[in-house]
Amino acid sequence: MRDLAGARGGLTTNTGHDQARERLIRQYASIPTGSPVRLTKRTSNLFRSREHSSGPGLDASGLDQVLSVDPVSRTADVQAMTTYERLVDATLAHGLMPLVVPQLKTITIGGAVTGLGIESSSFRSGLPHESVREVEILTGSGEVVVAAPGGEHRGLFHAFPNSYGTLGYALRLVIDLEPVHPFVRLRHLRFTDLEALADAVAGIVAVSAFDGEPVDFLDGTVFGADDAYLTLGSWADTAPYTSDYTGRQIYYQSIRRRDTDYLTVRDYLWRWDTDWFWCSRAFGAQHRLVRAVWPKRWLRSDVYAKIIRWEARHQVAARLDHWRGRPRRERVVQDVEIPLARTAEFLGWFLREVPITPVWLCPLRLRDRRGNGGTGASKAMVDLTDLTDLTDLPDRGEQGEQGPWPLYPLRTDQTYVNVGFWSTVPIAAGGREGDVNRRIEKAVAEHDGHKSLYSESYYPSDEFWALYGGTAYREVKARYDPGSRLLDLYAKAVGKR
Repeated sequence: MRDLAGARGGLTTNTGHDQARERLIRQYASIPTGSPVRLTKRTSNLFRSREHSSGPGLDASGLDQVLSVDPVSRTADVQAMTTYERLVDATLAHGLMPLVVPQLKTITIGGAVTGLGIESSSFRSGLPHESVREVEILTGSGEVVVAAPGGEHRGLFHAFPNSYGTLGYALRLVIDLEPVHPFVRLRHLRFTDLEALADAVAGIVAVSAFDGEPVDFLDGTVFGADDAYLTLGSWADTAPYTSDYTGRQIYYQSIRRRDTDYLTVRDYLWRWDTDWFWCSRAFGAQHRLVRAVWPKRWLRSDVYAKIIRWEARHQVAARLDHWRGRPRRERVVQDVEIPLARTAEFLGWFLREVPITPVWLCPLRLRDRRGNGGTGASKAMVDLTDLTDLTDLPDRGEQGEQGPWPLYPLRTDQTYVNVGFWSTVPIAAGGREGDVNRRIEKAVAEHDGHKSLYSESYYPSDEFWALYGGTAYREVKARYDPGSRLLDLYAKAVGKR
């Protein structure tokens, strides 16, 4: 069953896509009722140890292409399994880029929308799902619909972000783009006080400038409570030189060594991917001698992810640690959103209590619904008062304060800072795996924050649904997956503990 009446907007007829969609519909219909359903993908950026991988898989291999880029409307029509690496290559050819390009090359656009993505343009452009004009979705009921901010399926459109494939699977999207310049000039500002860093973020976000110069990109790196940096990126048409961090040089190490730097736009967008931020050090890839012989084509986040998954299956390093008498280790791979006013306080707690550094910072504000960002986004937005199926929900909050994304309810009047930390910590004597993650969840709540769900979560059911839009989710789930063929969000994100 299909409802493609909404496709008269940005989605146009494409024979190859139509055929891939029909194949997926047939596959879905052939899976017996009661059997688990999953997508089969070449790459995954999820870090849950209990991924539900049994049962038939839906082959999404025909849904990984950029169908068109329109330089006039500044939009792209793209299939959902397309990686950002492929999408960026297609848009840069037209002097354009997605408004938010997540840090890793193999993140798919569908994954960044049904999950969450973020990057250094998020202080002005929000999250990837906020630049979506419409999205074609295979719902849990087996129906294909085109959801947009207005119209019949607006409830699904707004509940889809952070649903992680539990309401349906994105097949195709129309997204906004913005123009690029050839280069990005970087300024690395050091702070020895985290409150001063937070104050600087507030000032930059307010005017998109610092010290009289424009700021187009903003993120930060914390090496310690008295050794933290904001990196300010500004578009540039010329550059006196460009650095190369795709080989022997390591980007995050340059932050402490240089005040100013220049990168091509493409190298800027993928500056973190070569070393998976700093996580490649776990594989020895940052050692000078290892770096010299490690093939450049393997200096990629997806290669490191494959190593991690191989270790999770075979536990070689874990067995060696046990043989050496070392304690077991707990994986702490998380991104959390903390209100800017509480960020310094949260970072102080984290640096005292959790032995992980560096830590990544990425300021965020929900995208201005009036079209802030210069991409004509107002065409993709509607007044929230039109969302009659969401505005009456009791957990929605006050009109104009809480944004239109109920499953990750950030406020429109606040700046947040994404704090990212990705490593392992030793399990204390008498402790158990998950102790540190539970403490972090508690601290995030105490600091009025939210946690992304791509990794381990330990919330009890009632707390989880209070945080992640339970009322809105249940209403949309009942309409688009009435037979519960797909897992619900709690089962997917937390599972049995």
